[in-house]
Amino acid sequence: MSAGAARAGLDFDLVVIGGGSGGLAAAFRAAEHGARVALLEPAELGGTCVNVGCVPKKAMWLAAHVSERIELAAQLGFDGPAPKLDWCEFVTHRQRYIANIHASYRRRLDAAGIVTVASRGRLLDPRTVECADGVRLRAAHVVIATGGRPRRPSIPGAELGLVSEDFFRFTAAPGRVAIVGGGYIGVELSGILRALGSEVELFVRGPRLLQEFDDELVERLQENYHQAGVVLHLGCDVRGLERADGDRVRAAGHDTAFDAVLFATGRQPNTEDLGLEAAGVTTTDGGYVCVDPWQDTVAAGVHAIGDVTDRVALTPVAIAAARRLMDRIFAGQADARLDYDNVPTVVFAHPPLGTVGLTAAQARARLGDDVHEYHADFRDMLHALADVPQRSLFKLVCVGDERRVVGIHLLGEGADEILQGFAVALKKGITLDDLRETVAIHPTSAEEVVLMR
Repeated sequence: MSAGAARAGLDFDLVVIGGGSGGLAAAFRAAEHGARVALLEPAELGGTCVNVGCVPKKAMWLAAHVSERIELAAQLGFDGPAPKLDWCEFVTHRQRYIANIHASYRRRLDAAGIVTVASRGRLLDPRTVECADGVRLRAAHVVIATGGRPRRPSIPGAELGLVSEDFFRFTAAPGRVAIVGGGYIGVELSGILRALGSEVELFVRGPRLLQEFDDELVERLQENYHQAGVVLHLGCDVRGLERADGDRVRAAGHDTAFDAVLFATGRQPNTEDLGLEAAGVTTTDGGYVCVDPWQDTVAAGVHAIGDVTDRVALTPVAIAAARRLMDRIFAGQADARLDYDNVPTVVFAHPPLGTVGLTAAQARARLGDDVHEYHADFRDMLHALADVPQRSLFKLVCVGDERRVVGIHLLGEGADEILQGFAVALKKGITLDDLRETVAIHPTSAEEVVLMR
C-alpha cells in the first residue's frame, strides 16, 4: 500500500478493484468530485487496452500500414530496395510508448490523491475489500473493474496454441501462422501478420467473418483479404491441434504445419476469487457480473463496469460508463448513465472497417420495412493510382420518409478517422438530406458519405 494510505486511513468513499481503463476512469472522476478513493491493481496500470490490447495492437497495425505503403511506393515509381522491419527495434519503440502511459497514470494518481494498492482485492461484504496482505479497506461504494482475458478453447491439443496476448511477445513474424477465430481479434491479427510478411490462414467456425457487422462490407473485406493473400477457411471448426514436424503445429484433419497457431476465440471475465458471493453479487452463466442500466449490481453500493460485465466490450465504453457512474454517485447527477445505443467502433483490419448504428437487417427487424440503403463502391485514390484491386465500400442505412440515418458503415482507407464525426451526426438524428446539403471535401474518401445517391 502507498504511504498515502496511512494518512487517509482505511475508510474511503470509493474502492476500485482493477486499474484498467475503466477502473482508472472511475477513480479519476470520483477524485475530481472530491471523493476519497483507493485503487487496487496487482499488475501494470492500464489493463488489457494499454498492455496487451488496443494500444500495442494499434502500434503493430501502424507498422503493418507503413509496410503496405512501402509496397505501394514501389508500384508508384519510388526506387530502391524495400526496407525490412527490425521487429525488436519496433517493439522497443512500442514499449517505450506504453511505459510513458504508465508514468502518466502514476503522476495523475499522485496528483489526485488517489491511494494506490499493488494488490488484488477481494470483497468480504458489500462495504469491505480485503487486500492480498490481509489489510481491509472500507467504502460506501465499490467498483468492480477487473476486465477479462483470452479464452482458450476446450479442444485436444489446445496447449499447443497461443492466445492473442502472446502475439505481443513475438520478436519476429512467424513464417506461417494459423489464426482461429473470425471476430475482431482474429481479423486484426491476420491482417497485421500478413502485411508484416507471414503466410496467414484464418480458420472461422461460422460462414463469414465478423458476424455482427454489415454483411456486404464483410464480404468486401473478405475479398480484400483474399487478394492480399490471407487464406480463409470459412465454416471450419478446428476440433484439435497436434504436433507436426519439429515445433510446428497443425489443425486436426489438415495437412499444413504452422510455426504458430493463435486462438482468437473470445474472452472471459476475471471474476474468480473476488468474493462476489460473499457480497451478494450475482453473475451470468458465463461468469460476467450482472448489472442494471446504471452499472449497479444487486448488492447495494457495489457496481461493475467494463469487460467484467456482459456489455459492449470496448475501452471507450468502459471509460464512459465509469465517468457517468461517478457523476451520478458523487456529483448528484441522478440521470447520468451511459447510452449503449449507437456506439461507434472500428475493426483495425486492412483496410479498417468502422460502424455505428444499425445494419440494414437490424433496422428492418426493429423499425419495420421502410428501410433504405445507399452505397458508395470505389477505389481510394492511392490504390487507384497504384492500380491495386483493393476496394472501399461505404454504406448508409436510413429509415422513413425523412430518410433518418440509423446506420453508417465504412470499409476503406481512413475509415477509422472518418467515422468519429459522422457518429456524432448520427447520434444527433441527421438525415440523408442533411448529408447531401453538406459540401464535400474533394478529393477524399470521406466525401463519399455526403455524395451518396
